[in-house]
Amino acid sequence: MNAPTPGAWIAQTTHFSDLDLKTLNFRIGTDRYTSPEWAQRERENVWLKCWQIVGRTDELPEAGDWKEYRLLDQSYIVVRGQDGVIRGFTNACTHRGNALCEGRGKASRFMCPYHLWSFGLDGKLLGVGRPDLVGPIDKAQHGLKPVSVDCALGFIFLNPDPQAVPLAQALTQGVMDGLAPYKLDEMVPVGMDVREELDCNWKVVIDAFSEGYHIIGVHPELLSIMDLEPGQSRFGFYGDHGMAVAPFEVKNVANCGIDEQVEGIRSLPSTFPTVAEVLPRFEQLVDECRDASGAIVLPEGMTVRRLLQRATRETLTGKGMDVSGLIDDQMSDSQGWFLFPNFFMTIRAGEATTIMVYPHESGDPNKCVWHCTAYMWLPEAVRAQYRAQPVDVKERGSYPYFLALQQDYDQMQRQQRGLRNRGLTHMQLAQEEVSVARFHGVVDKYVAD
Repeated sequence: MNAPTPGAWIAQTTHFSDLDLKTLNFRIGTDRYTSPEWAQRERENVWLKCWQIVGRTDELPEAGDWKEYRLLDQSYIVVRGQDGVIRGFTNACTHRGNALCEGRGKASRFMCPYHLWSFGLDGKLLGVGRPDLVGPIDKAQHGLKPVSVDCALGFIFLNPDPQAVPLAQALTQGVMDGLAPYKLDEMVPVGMDVREELDCNWKVVIDAFSEGYHIIGVHPELLSIMDLEPGQSRFGFYGDHGMAVAPFEVKNVANCGIDEQVEGIRSLPSTFPTVAEVLPRFEQLVDECRDASGAIVLPEGMTVRRLLQRATRETLTGKGMDVSGLIDDQMSDSQGWFLFPNFFMTIRAGEATTIMVYPHESGDPNKCVWHCTAYMWLPEAVRAQYRAQPVDVKERGSYPYFLALQQDYDQMQRQQRGLRNRGLTHMQLAQEEVSVARFHGVVDKYVAD
């Protein structure tokens, strides 16, 4: 049986012109962003029913490494056992319900500080304080309450629902096949790994990162290097999840000369910092195309875009990354992946930026917490050296995000102020915001249950 061609699945995605927009609702009520009743329905039908990312597997590298995951008023422990398996438990002693731990740490067992009941890393009850005062007890019946936990793509997923379907079924084969060749599990946070509270609903964040239409107003500097061509995107829909990608080109490639296109590539690091690593090889390839007068003359069939793709492939291969499962377009084009309910990621060969957003612990629909991380593929020997340390922002607005992310940070909170106005009852989406409309369709499906 022949092996699948790398990137072949991309050709099976749907071009914008082939989408059936009539199946989507582009008129979205604003109460879902501000109503406590909506937030409560989401709590019960979305957050307590869906698989969600709670960390990276390399956060818990050794037996006994654990972390707490808080979801609204719920708390869970995620821990790597002596057998290497990562498990999850409700963060409550089965004696009197006392919370066992907070934050993250390392332990050989969990000890309840209230009455000194102890539990193994597998959740089993090991012992009780003053057994003579406790009396007869069946330890096998009083272990920690398990919660579904599984791992994929380097991430730890948790689902609070006792009836949860397996993670592989929830993610779908389409998601796994599409993302596996990027080697996400081998990437590490570099430069940014930040959590911060925002004054907006969690869905405002998902909306913002699900469309590029807002570039014209929020990110005007991108217009100098990128074209927004209507209807050029392709979409992949995989159950509740989705992917969108538009071919990357420097601005107005059809009407500007080769030198201008090369300058456009050179300017990319101001917006896409990791391109700087590729530029030395890109410049070499450009120089190989110069004639005796120094003018750039591209061979037939070659483009500046292809030079960037070749430089990217050769640079990553030289670092030791296996990019054989990625086609040339994946060397330059950033795919936007959304995993329901709260994970957005832009990814291309060798790098990814993820945005995860969670409802605020207080349950206030006008607040949320986002977690922004920049990932790079690095050789294993240097991953620890360059790994970014997690930052939990205490003073609102004090963290220096890169420009585009800072602009989104400001815009989303400004939007929430507008959405709270009672005179506005609905938003009217544009057709370019098809991913936003689809996301809300999935929300409606869960909330209606």
